[in-house]
Amino acid sequence: MNKKILLTGGGSAGHVTVNLALIPKLKEQGWDISYIGSHNGIERELVSQVKDVPYFPISTGKLRRYFDWNNFKDPFKVIKGTLQAYQIMKKEKPSIVFSKGGFVSVPVIIGAWLNGIPTIIHESDITPGLANKIAMPFATKICVTFPETLRHVKEHKGVYVGAVVREELKKGDANQGFEYCQFQKGKPVLLVMGGSLGSKRINDALRANLQTLLSDFQIVHICGKGNVDAQFANEKGYKQFEYVHEELPHLMAMADIVLSRAGSNSIFEFLTLRKPMLLIPLPKGASRGDQILNARSFQKSGYAEVLLEEELTNESLLKAIYHLYRGRQKYIDNMNKSEANDALNKLLALINESSKK
Repeated sequence: MNKKILLTGGGSAGHVTVNLALIPKLKEQGWDISYIGSHNGIERELVSQVKDVPYFPISTGKLRRYFDWNNFKDPFKVIKGTLQAYQIMKKEKPSIVFSKGGFVSVPVIIGAWLNGIPTIIHESDITPGLANKIAMPFATKICVTFPETLRHVKEHKGVYVGAVVREELKKGDANQGFEYCQFQKGKPVLLVMGGSLGSKRINDALRANLQTLLSDFQIVHICGKGNVDAQFANEKGYKQFEYVHEELPHLMAMADIVLSRAGSNSIFEFLTLRKPMLLIPLPKGASRGDQILNARSFQKSGYAEVLLEEELTNESLLKAIYHLYRGRQKYIDNMNKSEANDALNKLLALINESSKK
């Protein structure tokens, strides 16, 4: 009988991409795979496109660091989700649970612990997110992307594996990207990404400077769900998408430089593909400051430039983009010196080693 693994993680694409990278490898090893996520999160949309991976939705509540009236009712949603996850695992009997984090993962990790099922958590950022902090005491192993993160993990649980990058991203074809966007070759391409949920601040700043930038760049703008602006639909050299699935490797291959938030999964993907980055991390008011730490780490290594959101103006944005493009080879040279890691196979080995026999 094949061993069963249950995956979880959601709320943003960053909490799903590692799972998507693992699934083909797990299938090659003969694992039966199922997934627990939220009812309406992006994880459901992404996992639904994968064949032979049953999806089980559960109740989930957002855990906030600030006052909100929902803080009084969301704990009950988490309790309900924990009971649902417990029942699902009692029936499915997975050998192990792997979590990429996000609020939906907390009930799953606790439900697995109640069932005596080993669990592995993967933390992408330098400092653990709130959901992973809550789940860590119930986990068997905690894998980290940055070595510095081990300071926040109990010694016997922490495992440094590095960044997990989807194999398909390495197979992008720039020619297909040009064809998909109907762009001309020979003119530089700027890829703009604000995360799977989009970034109004980045979207607005880019569009305010669109005419200036289009004189020197062709622009692919992945702007997030509901953020496509119809008034720019026919703008030559500018293509906007809510979210990109199969075509993303080709768009990345085509790009000369990237403007992005500083989510860990995304910036390590750009590093792997040797794409010079201008990073505008989420500010502390909108997050716990993890993206600022990620961005500063990459800036220190010479892979990226950083523009803090509070310093974002029309002038500073244009200056930073042109500075990045002019010095792009310097960033590529620095990225070429970075050590490649085999994080995906390290994770697979740990899953096999830790699973319930």
